[in-house]
Amino acid sequence: MATEQDDRLTVIVGLGGTGLSCAKYFAAQGEKFKIVDSRAEPPSLAVLQELLPEVECELGEFSTETFLQAKQLVVSPGVSIRTKEIVAAKKAGIPITGDIDIFSQQVNAPIVAVTGSNGKSTVVALLAEIFEQAGKEFGLGGNLDGENFKPALELLLEEKKDLYVLELSSFQLETTKSLNAEVASILNLSADHMDRYESLDDYCRAKQRIFRGCKQAVINRDDKNSYPLESGDAVVWDFGFGRPSVNGLGLLEEDGDQYLAYQFEKIVSVTELKVFGQHNISNVLAAMAMAMAVNIDMKPIRAAITKFTGLPHRCQWVANVSGVEFYNDSKGTNVGATVAAVEGLGQRIPGHIVLIAGGVAKGADFSALVPAINRWCKEVILIGQDAVEIAASFDADIQTYFASDMQDAVQVALQHAVAGDAVLLSPACASFDMFENFQHRGLSFIQSVETLQ
Repeated sequence: MATEQDDRLTVIVGLGGTGLSCAKYFAAQGEKFKIVDSRAEPPSLAVLQELLPEVECELGEFSTETFLQAKQLVVSPGVSIRTKEIVAAKKAGIPITGDIDIFSQQVNAPIVAVTGSNGKSTVVALLAEIFEQAGKEFGLGGNLDGENFKPALELLLEEKKDLYVLELSSFQLETTKSLNAEVASILNLSADHMDRYESLDDYCRAKQRIFRGCKQAVINRDDKNSYPLESGDAVVWDFGFGRPSVNGLGLLEEDGDQYLAYQFEKIVSVTELKVFGQHNISNVLAAMAMAMAVNIDMKPIRAAITKFTGLPHRCQWVANVSGVEFYNDSKGTNVGATVAAVEGLGQRIPGHIVLIAGGVAKGADFSALVPAINRWCKEVILIGQDAVEIAASFDADIQTYFASDMQDAVQVALQHAVAGDAVLLSPACASFDMFENFQHRGLSFIQSVETLQ
């Protein structure tokens, strides 16, 4: 006779890309489930209805009763686990999980896991280049964007791989009990998503879950928040801007040149890299350390890091208009990312930067931008919902202009720039006040620049 527990359904909370992947995975496993979403028309509804028309969907306001009757809740990263209905279910003893947690329990090949406030996608893309050069069969997924977006559970429906590379957000890690990665890394940590977390420490605790059960940890010597609070017996590798340590990567100086190095061995000159800026040197060192941790030889590592040209929307060169260079860093969605972009570009160009920023502030502290602006920027042009709030964080002597839209911002920027200057879109904000996502924002910038020529 079936018990009450047997009759309960798994409830998938959220029907975006991750929720849809969970639905496909559970359907393939023969698991009974339903989907709930607080939106009347969630983004993956049409695809779900075409692929799995028999699946029950409960749309609109969440029902506490539905959550309390669940066998388990599989929460999408876009839904906070502090949502009151989820909190009530947790108090009632309903298991709370997510797609990464399920993936980690089912996968039977090593996981290379990357998180951090900035640089995740770049490091994951570098690792993909390295593994391709090394001839490895690998799966790539998690919190990726654009054409690389593949939820982790979809990887389990493919042929078995030698290893899996996952880019993970703090939201995904919140529902991950023990990832048990072969290699795990927090690249760096700066304030982000402060609209969802109570404090930087709260955000850091979510990120720290990546180290649970890991066999090897790769840490950033220059960021104390990168160090595992509980590493157990994990082998520790490190990277940073100083001289390499015993089991670490860093920089060595010789005859006025800088070299990326492992211990005392010079690997490549900084001048051989096609990406620029201190943040990208850090990203390359991190990727090298993680690749070495899974026994990749230096030859494919060297080939990959000297070939890599960076990712779209990350300090991507767009055009030269009348001697002014235009760069698209639309992926700069928090203050730390924009500081890194301004400093990296400022060191590279002969003139000054005209910075285009703004959007949805996510509760961030924009005063941290001021030193970089004072050193490298001639002015800031602000767009979006929180432009006035952002401007209030700046020093009175920072030249600040407000633009009505991206086209207006680009035109004003060109008017105020001279040959040798650069116009940099690096918003330090989320995009959803004016755009579908950061890619849409970057394309809007590119199209606006094209009208200038």
